[in-house]
Amino acid sequence: MATSALSENGLRQCLRIAFGGSIGFLFTALFDLSYGVFFTVLPMLLLGLVPMINRQVARQILAASVMCGLEVGILAQILGGHSVLMTMAAFVLFLYRFAFMARGTAFLFGANGVLMLSIMLHYASYPGTDVNNLIASNFFASILAIAIAFVMHAMIPNKEQNASPPALPDKSPNRVRHEAILGATVTTLSFLVFQLFDLQDSISAQATTILVLFPMNWNGALTYARKRAAGTLIGVMFGLGVQLLLYGWYDILWLIVPLFWLGVMLFARIHVLEASGAGVGFGAMTTMGILFGQYLSPAQDLVYSGLYRLSSTFVAIIAAMMVCYLVHKLLNQFAGTRFGAA
Repeated sequence: MATSALSENGLRQCLRIAFGGSIGFLFTALFDLSYGVFFTVLPMLLLGLVPMINRQVARQILAASVMCGLEVGILAQILGGHSVLMTMAAFVLFLYRFAFMARGTAFLFGANGVLMLSIMLHYASYPGTDVNNLIASNFFASILAIAIAFVMHAMIPNKEQNASPPALPDKSPNRVRHEAILGATVTTLSFLVFQLFDLQDSISAQATTILVLFPMNWNGALTYARKRAAGTLIGVMFGLGVQLLLYGWYDILWLIVPLFWLGVMLFARIHVLEASGAGVGFGAMTTMGILFGQYLSPAQDLVYSGLYRLSSTFVAIIAAMMVCYLVHKLLNQFAGTRFGAA
């Protein structure tokens, strides 16, 4: 880390993330939502990765949610019982999103879309899933996340003006193709594995196999994979600590929310000090959001869920990195998809 002290803007961003994530979690708990992970994690993603909320950001998030809803609704209806055709269609949908990300234009649309589409397609493939409820949950969670982000920035604005965002890198066409195909291939194989092995309860591991691809290249993915593993471990350990502290009272909301806020605040501080996008702090923060938003209920505590999430995520990271390296090497064999100069 470059420094151990937060700037004024850094502190304000931490507060926005902590309060925004807590509001999403509180909303989930109060209304007992089926897909609470969307409502808890999306505000963290938006407040943690985007320095300022504006109409362009909001449009990208909403467009990603609408497209996911349409695609999942159509595919689940037409290809629900045809796994091979579903996988082929998923590859095409992932590919165009990673192409947006590789070019740098509408990165948020592609990143949010590929993450949510993979999770929603996986859920929608199970006969017992109410697809309409799944689509509606994602859409309303996106609207809530945008609303929370605008409110947080209005209530806790930056004290100093942020530096201008860096210019988009000038990528060659072959590098854009490399990054798009790499991301789509690994994401599709991840989706296929989770389908074949019926891993319905491994949302954290599935999300991790996609998040590690956001650097858009092998070296960046490897670096992030290490940070994601460390963040997952820290997030799970904090969740288990809360479970042990509360013991039989873990379903009492007014006790859980302050501890959730504290955990998100601590991890947000690490995230802001890292200043590296999605690092250890971000991994810990989102792991907490998944655990508390999706798996904490009076009928199910965090101990089993936390340990299962930890082991499955580590296995997913290792497998994803092996596949990522092999696809990276394969694509580099052809001039048209080489990562460097053609």
